[in-house]
Amino acid sequence: MSDTELTSSDFTEAGEPFRLFAAWLDDATKSEINDANGVALATVDAEGMPDVRMVLLKGFDESGFVFYTNFESAKGQEILGSMKAAMCFHWKSLRRQVRIRGPVELVSDAEADSYYATRPRGSRIGAWASKQSRPLESRFALEKAVAEYTARYAIGEIPRPKHWSGFRIVPKTIEFWHDRPFRLHDRVVFSRNAAGGWDKARLYP
Repeated sequence: MSDTELTSSDFTEAGEPFRLFAAWLDDATKSEINDANGVALATVDAEGMPDVRMVLLKGFDESGFVFYTNFESAKGQEILGSMKAAMCFHWKSLRRQVRIRGPVELVSDAEADSYYATRPRGSRIGAWASKQSRPLESRFALEKAVAEYTARYAIGEIPRPKHWSGFRIVPKTIEFWHDRPFRLHDRVVFSRNAAGGWDKARLYP
């Protein structure tokens, strides 16, 4: 695959978008300073007002793109209210973007438990201590909650909170964007068709 442009042969060979995404993420892992898996996640609230924030992609395969959060947070509530979301990766070092849109499903309890067990102990405590997105009266209140849960789970495993789990965006469209001179960028979009496969199209920049 070319480092400077998306050639026609790249997309003739790519019958689906996941192999191309894997290659781009691998490139970004080598070139980005921090968090190549960082991605802007867009949702809407009950009034249709859009919202966006950065999260970390924690897995992907042909079934979709997975991230984890507190379901009681703003993004958790917004997703549970609509079960739709969008993502945008932007890798500045490569001058590339990937945009993903689609319905959302919950990951299984087994999948969430498996990922939660890999998190550092402090992060697992944090999942209990943080009332994510809600007003915090003081930093001391957060530190006190961390201390309380650290004492509660001083020995043994830390269970996953029931309000903390994962979402999977099941993509309907995945668009690849690559910077080109004079803003004549390369854009190729993969769209899920009625048969469950993928249609490809180039877009004007």
